[in-house]
Amino acid sequence: GVNTFSPEGRLFQVEYAIKAVQLGSTAVGIKTSEGTVLAVEKRLTSKLLEPSSVEKILEVDSHIGAAVSGLISDARTLIDHARVEAQNHRFTFNEPMRVEALTQSTCDLALGFGEDGDDNKMSRPFGAALLIGGYDDKGPQLFFTDPSGNFVEFKAKAIGAGAKGAQTNLQESYNDNLSFTEAEDLALSTLKMVMEENITSVRAIARHPMTPRKTPQP
Repeated sequence: GVNTFSPEGRLFQVEYAIKAVQLGSTAVGIKTSEGTVLAVEKRLTSKLLEPSSVEKILEVDSHIGAAVSGLISDARTLIDHARVEAQNHRFTFNEPMRVEALTQSTCDLALGFGEDGDDNKMSRPFGAALLIGGYDDKGPQLFFTDPSGNFVEFKAKAIGAGAKGAQTNLQESYNDNLSFTEAEDLALSTLKMVMEENITSVRAIARHPMTPRKTPQP
């Protein structure tokens, strides 16, 4: 079954879901002291395809966004859940939800798969990974989630088909003193380096800067 470990201690369905992410579009997230940059490769498989319909960077709340890779339908389910959690938190506590708390809630849903007949559960793991970037009272935040339900905070992270080469470039080029503009340039150059198709940056790359939002003083 989907929840059954192999004699070697492996969950094959989770491994298959991770493989789906490794076949997805490349996404890059970079955290700076000024905010978090998210960038995603857009694969336009046909000149008849409307670029605006291929959206892989989604707003979760006014201070949080997410870049996705893998099965987009699965990713949208996770994003919809995150949006509801963020709005419920705002309504209940009259404050924005922390980025880490929202990431934890999203991973809780990712873990809730099985075969026990619960209609609210997925019968398999989600075949999607997220880069969740945002800004809260702890400053800029960047988290990576995978189909196993694990999440880790990063300064810079790449996911998707070109993740290996992109991550190597980020490790070589990232430093803690990057400005927001420099982080944007690094994200774009990293994606261009690993992209398979020779497409212009305007069509191929989407950016979603999660910059600090100033709260008006009373």
